[in-house]
Amino acid sequence: MSDFAQRTIELARRNVMEGGRPFATVIVQDGQILAESANKVAQTNDPTAHAEILAIREACIKLGTEHLVDTTIYVLAHPCPMCLGSLYYCSPKEVVFLTTRELYEEYYLDDRKYFEVATFYDEFSKSWDQRRLPMRYQREDSAVEVYRLWNERNGGPTSTVVPPS
Repeated sequence: MSDFAQRTIELARRNVMEGGRPFATVIVQDGQILAESANKVAQTNDPTAHAEILAIREACIKLGTEHLVDTTIYVLAHPCPMCLGSLYYCSPKEVVFLTTRELYEEYYLDDRKYFEVATFYDEFSKSWDQRRLPMRYQREDSAVEVYRLWNERNGGPTSTVVPPS
């Protein structure tokens, strides 16, 4: 087991001992820990305070960029959909997860009103109007003007948030 995998497990274990949930993330760049965090949802009452989110925030602030393309991110378990989306957005070189939901589900269950880990990925792929989470589209033509403004301020039609290679 790598030292970074072991560090991830230690962070999660310590978090459980301190009353938190069993998740942690370690972000590595050039063989060094850039950022790390345990899940802080229970401690902060913030449902977005997942380990991946907190560690990504810390790493991006340190590097002054939203792109973590030269990093390897270690997570205790396969990421939830929110964290998976964040991992896609920050574009690391690699994500290493150390266990699966199938292996830990007899010990830990996270079921919410509209969310069960076992079924969420199917739910996520449905059309917005077919999901369990009540959603309503309210068209506001002026809403697209915000994107037009961003486009004008950032170089026109070829603008992108992805840095050039």
